[in-house]
Amino acid sequence: MSPIESTAIIIAITIALFAWNGLPVIIVAFAAALSLWAAGVVTLEQALAGFGDRAVLLIASLFIVSAALERTGVTAWAGQFLIARAGENNRTRLLVIIMTAAGCLTALISGSGAVAALMPVVVMAAIRLRQSPSQLLMPLAFSAHAGANMLLTGAPKNILVSEALEDAGLPGFGFAEFALVGLPLLIGTMAIILLLGRRLLPEQSSARLPADFSRHAQTLVEHYGLSDGIFRLRIRGSSPFIGMAPADVTLAGDARLELMAVQAGASAMPLRAPTVSEGDYLLVKGEAEAVAKLAAEAHLALRDDAADEGYSLFSRHSGLAEVVIPPRSALIGRLMFPGMVTDSGDLVVLAVQRSGADLAPGDVLRAGDTILLEGSWKALDLHLDDPDVLVVNSPDLVRRQAVPMGAGAGIAVAALVGLVLMLATGIVPPAVAGLTAAGVLILAGIISVEQSYRAINWTTVILVGAMMPLSTAMVQSGAAKLVADHLVALTGGGGPLVFLAGLFMLTASLGQIMSNTATTMLVIPIAMAAATSMGVSPRPIMMSLCIAGAASFLTPIATATNMMVMGPGGYSFSSYWKLGTPLMIWFFVMSVFYVPLIWRF
Repeated sequence: MSPIESTAIIIAITIALFAWNGLPVIIVAFAAALSLWAAGVVTLEQALAGFGDRAVLLIASLFIVSAALERTGVTAWAGQFLIARAGENNRTRLLVIIMTAAGCLTALISGSGAVAALMPVVVMAAIRLRQSPSQLLMPLAFSAHAGANMLLTGAPKNILVSEALEDAGLPGFGFAEFALVGLPLLIGTMAIILLLGRRLLPEQSSARLPADFSRHAQTLVEHYGLSDGIFRLRIRGSSPFIGMAPADVTLAGDARLELMAVQAGASAMPLRAPTVSEGDYLLVKGEAEAVAKLAAEAHLALRDDAADEGYSLFSRHSGLAEVVIPPRSALIGRLMFPGMVTDSGDLVVLAVQRSGADLAPGDVLRAGDTILLEGSWKALDLHLDDPDVLVVNSPDLVRRQAVPMGAGAGIAVAALVGLVLMLATGIVPPAVAGLTAAGVLILAGIISVEQSYRAINWTTVILVGAMMPLSTAMVQSGAAKLVADHLVALTGGGGPLVFLAGLFMLTASLGQIMSNTATTMLVIPIAMAAATSMGVSPRPIMMSLCIAGAASFLTPIATATNMMVMGPGGYSFSSYWKLGTPLMIWFFVMSVFYVPLIWRF
């Protein structure tokens, strides 16, 4: 069997397995690379070379930068800021802001990161507008597709087509060069959605809506009987305040606290008894950290009162977490009360409840009891990864929404600006720029090494690395030239424009059942060989291919962003093609007719 035949069979099987979706895509990609080696089409070094490729390193580093921006609340702040400017009573203006935000964020981080950051805000905006989230979530995802063509960092496919030009000895695309087509592409996408979206998008709801933590502090305040800035502290039997005259009770030791009243029991009336007794209350105003410290030192239990809306229980440095005691927990049978410090010394217990009511004094913990803990975000992340407790809402997820522009946000933004400047000026290779930005974020403690590992979408990274041998095999075996010659022949004497039309149809069709990264990797050698065969510049062909790779609108499995909005939007498999079809036509026009006007053959 010739190398061309072996390559063709392996590619056909690979595409079929991708379309079947019954195996993990990385297994399919690995199998393709190893099959090419087993068939003798590529050497072992060539089969594994993709994992050290500079494009793979840049893509991995961009995931780390994106995660740092999310963890520090920068993306949440950006999304909330823009949508707040849109208002909640103007659907058209809200859609414009949502799609603009999605396109711009995607260009800087990634489509998945942008959609993940904006989706909770968009869902809540839809609810407040009394509209179905399905009217807003698909436009969010589709505008992210268009925004991916704005900058080099928008999507892995952008990096791949630019690197293909460099491998051919030609200049790659500049960092912002993509905007020449990406900006009008985004504007046209927004216009089509505004004109046709209301009629073509389904009106349905979903039970799988993402959680909204923007008002999480108020939720906890109401559930646990706390107040936001004003605290009622119940005096326990061991408190040093017992036996003191109400006038003698003072909090002068901490300037952050203000004693507002001494109250008689649960009556909320000023104490008229001569001395303070167990069960009386102190009404205290101050910072949550200071109040928690007072509760621990003076043996006080937190209770509720009127809230001060100007203060939040969540800050850039500290917050709250709610945990449940699971069966067989080592904490069962232990005494835990408000004001005590956990064994770690880093967290303070603010409340303990059983079946929605405060745990009675002296009662020990049982399975199902809930505990409200306060501490630094770092301590919450560190100590709640414990089998003895079940975290109700991840502190990390809560922080991203409840504390926009949290600790380290300035450093994260500075790293992003530095990355953009390095990529825009070309003073260092793109892979070096990405690794430098990621390294700065790790060294600054914005994101840990372990968190960086988790932030990287290893499916994408491995897919790119494992698919590179397929491109090598197509070139080395002559398969790419053969397919390119046939494609040129099929397009007849129509010239490069007709070829671009055929290339778009091939790429966009594959992109509905395969990831656009895998599709781009597969078609790049065909496109480069065709450019050589026709004697034209490959630059417009590569840019046209890049746009075709982003035209993944017809199925939910085409991209991660399509899948992300499917559940919350209540979409079915067939929901995508209705709005996706006119957008495909728009991308076709831009790919075939507009691109050659900017990048000449």
